[in-house]
Amino acid sequence: MKRDPDRLVLFADAVVAIAITLLVLPLVEITSEPGSEPASELVAHHWPQIFSFLLSFAVIAHLWFTHHRLFENVKQYSSVLVVLNMAWLLTIVVLPFPTELAGRPGDDHFTQFFYIGTITVSSMLLTAITLLVHGSPELAVEAQGLSRPVVLRAITPTVVLLIALVLSPFISYWGLLLLLVSPLAQRIR
Repeated sequence: MKRDPDRLVLFADAVVAIAITLLVLPLVEITSEPGSEPASELVAHHWPQIFSFLLSFAVIAHLWFTHHRLFENVKQYSSVLVVLNMAWLLTIVVLPFPTELAGRPGDDHFTQFFYIGTITVSSMLLTAITLLVHGSPELAVEAQGLSRPVVLRAITPTVVLLIALVLSPFISYWGLLLLLVSPLAQRIR
């Protein structure tokens, strides 16, 4: 019996779409506060929330795109793949919560750790899914095996996020900029 991954992918797409939509709800709430200020002041006063929304939107979009590309190579699923995928979806669903916390003024190290940690766990799960699919000819359309380039491409974003997580008490969310070098590091063979 072939276990077509289409339903798994459609479910993941729906969960990601809902999570990305939930990100904007706190911004909608601030526009409906009594005695609302002019739009320019409202934006200036709430820029941390707007920035955390935009950052998380970009992060979830990037994670979804990575997931999407990965599942283009999946011809059928296994129970392990389903469990890893559901765990990955949990990180996506949780992300709006630390996003809301990150939008509050001040430097709270717990919030930074929670936010970057959630993204790091999400990346770890994508790494595990990538290694599972590429190492399993029964799951992949084209199983490339666990060659050095495949493994390096899979683990690089997670390693970069782990570095950002460790550095977060010192450089706050700026460590996430390390993700910009991740594609370059992935090309090194």
